[in-house]
Amino acid sequence: MIMETDRLYLRELTLADFNDLCKMLQDKEVMYAYEHSFSDTEVMNWLNVQIRRYKKNGIGLWGVIHKETSVMIGQCGLTIQECFGKKVVEIGYIYQKEYWNKGYATETAKACKRYAFEILKLKEVYSIIRDNNISSQKVAEKNGMNIVGDFLKHYYQIDMRHLVYSVKNNIKSGPK
Repeated sequence: MIMETDRLYLRELTLADFNDLCKMLQDKEVMYAYEHSFSDTEVMNWLNVQIRRYKKNGIGLWGVIHKETSVMIGQCGLTIQECFGKKVVEIGYIYQKEYWNKGYATETAKACKRYAFEILKLKEVYSIIRDNNISSQKVAEKNGMNIVGDFLKHYYQIDMRHLVYSVKNNIKSGPK
């Protein structure tokens, strides 16, 4: 387990999570901001990327497990992304449709922010969100983030506008 909240815990994904990932990544409604749902091959590639991220960076998108049911309901975590010509740490999240609008994304995004600031001692974290993804924008705002810019990302032959949210670590260190 990486971290836990009142209702959930986050852990590294394994190859055994393939079917649970398919429930999210192959759902057209869940994947609307990507403009397509994933094939089995794309889901496996996604899973392998997360596993490589854990080994290389110690972070990635983690499986979100509901404590009461032990069901993987989504993914949330920290990834390194290219933004404005530099590498930044992003809080990302994606959930099965049946778990939308229950506060799970906000709960885990806030936990990831705390982890980034308190454990990793980062000075700032970001969320890079498609301009039509209003729900994710609301999660970023509830996580104390503000828009600091935008850019176009070319994905699947489409130019997609993304908003860049960030929040700085305001935790002050004690006297030395």
